[in-house]
Amino acid sequence: MMMRAFSEAQPKVAETIGAVSSAETDSARDFLARARAVIDAHLEQIVPAATVEPVTIHSAMRWSLFAGGKRFRPALLLATGEAFGAPTHSLLATACAFEMVHTYSLIHDDLPAMDDDDLRRGRATCHIRFSEATAILAGDALQALAFQTIAEEQDLDAGVRVALVGELARAAGTPVGMIAGQADDLAAESRTDVTGEELDSIHRRKTGAMIAHAARCGAIIAGANSRELECVTSYARQLGLLFQITDDLLDVTATAEDLGKTPGKDARAAKATYPALYGLEVARARAHAVYDEACASLLELERPTQTLRAIAGLILERQT
Repeated sequence: MMMRAFSEAQPKVAETIGAVSSAETDSARDFLARARAVIDAHLEQIVPAATVEPVTIHSAMRWSLFAGGKRFRPALLLATGEAFGAPTHSLLATACAFEMVHTYSLIHDDLPAMDDDDLRRGRATCHIRFSEATAILAGDALQALAFQTIAEEQDLDAGVRVALVGELARAAGTPVGMIAGQADDLAAESRTDVTGEELDSIHRRKTGAMIAHAARCGAIIAGANSRELECVTSYARQLGLLFQITDDLLDVTATAEDLGKTPGKDARAAKATYPALYGLEVARARAHAVYDEACASLLELERPTQTLRAIAGLILERQT
């Protein structure tokens, strides 16, 4: 893929964002660790045990779901909801639903017809451990269970549940969600004329939609007003783009042990990525610019957003 200079004009930030501090990244790590423990405990209650029939499907679901993922999307939902004053228990069902949809997408993404990978989260992918047919069904089951979990959450009003189902469906589907981004990502493979605008469009949907809508759902559950929801959306859209840029960088610079998945596959598949389009140095500059934009959106909120800023800082500095 031809390398291009990054020349997109970046908006000016009204206040100085400042560099990411070690205290911020430590704070974000602590929050994500606590959130992961709470989310894992709730997922254990939701997902059928491996001994429940059909045993093979439930075993495959649990193999991928409990493989040690970061739980980033549900943790972001918790952080956003809590910033707006929602109790944790009211957020957990929807948070777990986002993780189940995310895991289903990874199971399917690893299939031979998609990215054809045999390593995910540090161990064999679902279709390698079981079979392609079982992996497809396990992913389908996780997606169905995610929507069931929101629909049956009695802590939330029916109107809120309907809104949350709509948010998750838009995040995961088409025309502006994850599946649309995946389709365009596949179509862009081996193309030498992918533009920066196209690349942003792919990843705002493929990766960013689930991240943005997770944050929106946290705010919706907490009763955020329309202006606050707009600020949260702006922050989370930039956060989703930041996550993908750093993911692309790690695919070039990290090891399989660091990542828990096969590095270098993007280059071998001739995928459209930020390092391939811009080069490493400019891609890193792009990441810093997107981080600044995310934090600038938080400045518009009169809420305790320290954790949300710290999460953005941790993503900017991530090594895995």
